[in-house]
Amino acid sequence: MLILFFSHKDSVRRFTMRSLPLAHFRFSVLMLALSAISGEQTDRKPNFVLMMVDDMGIGDVGCYGNNTIRTPNIDRLASEGIKLTQHIAAAPLCTPSRAAFLTGRHALRSGMDSVGGAPVLLFLAGSGGLPPNETTFPKRLQQQGYTTGLVGKWHLGVSCERRGDHCHHPNQHGFSYFYGMPFTLFDDCQPGRDTVIMEEVQVSLQILTTLLGIGLITLVCFRILGLLSVSLLLLTALFVVTVLVTAVWIIPFKLLPIWNCIIMRNQEVIEQPLTLETLPQRLLDEALDFMKRNADRPFLLFFSFVHVHVPLFINPAFAGKSRHGYYGDNLEEMDWMIGKVTDMVDSLGLTNNTLMYFTSDHGGHLELVDAEMGQTGGWNGIFKGGKAMGGWEGGIRVPGIFRWPGRLAAGEVVDEPTSLMDIYPTLKYLAKDTQPDRNLDGHNLMPLLEGQIERSEHEFMFHYCGVDISAVRWHPPGSDSVYKVHYLTPKFSPPGAIGCYDTGLCFCDREQTRHNPPMLYDIFHDPSESRPLMPDTEPRYAEILQRTAQAVKNHQNTLANEQQWDDDGSQPVAGAGALTVESQMTMDKIVWRPWLQPCCGTFPFCGCKEEK
Repeated sequence: MLILFFSHKDSVRRFTMRSLPLAHFRFSVLMLALSAISGEQTDRKPNFVLMMVDDMGIGDVGCYGNNTIRTPNIDRLASEGIKLTQHIAAAPLCTPSRAAFLTGRHALRSGMDSVGGAPVLLFLAGSGGLPPNETTFPKRLQQQGYTTGLVGKWHLGVSCERRGDHCHHPNQHGFSYFYGMPFTLFDDCQPGRDTVIMEEVQVSLQILTTLLGIGLITLVCFRILGLLSVSLLLLTALFVVTVLVTAVWIIPFKLLPIWNCIIMRNQEVIEQPLTLETLPQRLLDEALDFMKRNADRPFLLFFSFVHVHVPLFINPAFAGKSRHGYYGDNLEEMDWMIGKVTDMVDSLGLTNNTLMYFTSDHGGHLELVDAEMGQTGGWNGIFKGGKAMGGWEGGIRVPGIFRWPGRLAAGEVVDEPTSLMDIYPTLKYLAKDTQPDRNLDGHNLMPLLEGQIERSEHEFMFHYCGVDISAVRWHPPGSDSVYKVHYLTPKFSPPGAIGCYDTGLCFCDREQTRHNPPMLYDIFHDPSESRPLMPDTEPRYAEILQRTAQAVKNHQNTLANEQQWDDDGSQPVAGAGALTVESQMTMDKIVWRPWLQPCCGTFPFCGCKEEK
């Protein structure tokens, strides 16, 4: 009797000559060989499709309770995967939140939190950005053989010292391919809309320019009429000053559509300024093409939507179709795009080997109201606060959906605290990357998602507003409660409002209320943070404040002992000791620098249109 064994890893199949006719035996051998080949393809590392929306509130999505905006494709991801209900952004603003997402570490660790300059990068030609020696998950995946792509928004800097050094560019941070906006959408990108960048500075420069102009004309008239003896030297000096101040105001600010609103393919500027109307379709096409090009190898696609940040798109196919004006139209267009991405994954036969993830970079912008369009910002459901509002739940609680048929159960809900910073260690684990790493603030989510553990590894979570810890949450072992301690909260304006309508955003560099003793909530039982706990209503009141204060000290010790790593972020520098991270968000790094301005053509005569 001839006994044959064909083994592929842990699978062993056994056949005998007596049990099969010769023809059937040969056919079985062929099938086993094909199975082994197929097994090798099935056992390859998984693909990752990460989708992040800009400025969307958790209350905007159907599967999170919205019944007036249609999001069937996002809802489908949730029904076919796992929905996280307590998924938290590391910051309530774009730049620091995205830096933390990519690195698995609070933005403070990489110098990407504001120290009083500006809360986000304001000019594409500033020198600040994600430091070149930072380690990102696309860098890690590249080292594991992945092809990595970013389509859409970046907003983490471009160059450091000269135009074209691209030290902060996506290509330098692990993305093999980049197509999209190296900056972000601002109102400047839509013709006819006024800029919102550094409005106070612009107003001051405009007033100063006007006063200088009036003064110069007055003195010239007095000299001509002989009413006042004014030297020609004084008039010349005043003229030069007027011209310089006018240039400082007009050139950086009035030409922002040219300077900030551009499209790059890798490190080449291919459209300047961008055409807003066709941008969504082009981004979608690039995302789909990237998956098709790399369907036969492990890939990471980060589809970083420019929806639903203002200015809102006006696509005839979606205009007027929602029940919430232009904002609702944009949400439904974004949902349609997610459906196309999901369909592409399925049509390529990658469904069971692809982890899909959907989220927002932070909560909705409550204060955005347009005289013609109505509400143009997001809705955060029952949660208090919104974009830029420190540790209030509405600005940091975001959707979190994972879909991976065959690996993750369908229709499950996880109520445990999780973070956008958890994506880094999760992808690292799935890519079988066991190399040493820096201090991470995130945790591998797979044990929680697969039901191997029931509780999140986040016993404590720290919520930053700029460089300050504004709040801390504590999920005590053995308890359903999630306590939230607020040390700082923004002052809403006008008083009694739910946001900062007088100033547009509750920035952390503006006046805040310091609470002593801190405000305390149990957000498991009071998710809207409407019933503060007091010593007479919470038996553990003193213990909670003491435990969270100690947790803050322990966390800050990890900041003080940051170890310096080499330029590619792969190994620690021996004997480097403590590292003081240079802030990338100071005013001198944020302001516009002509010599750093990306440009197609000859600077300052920049201009081109993408050719398809």
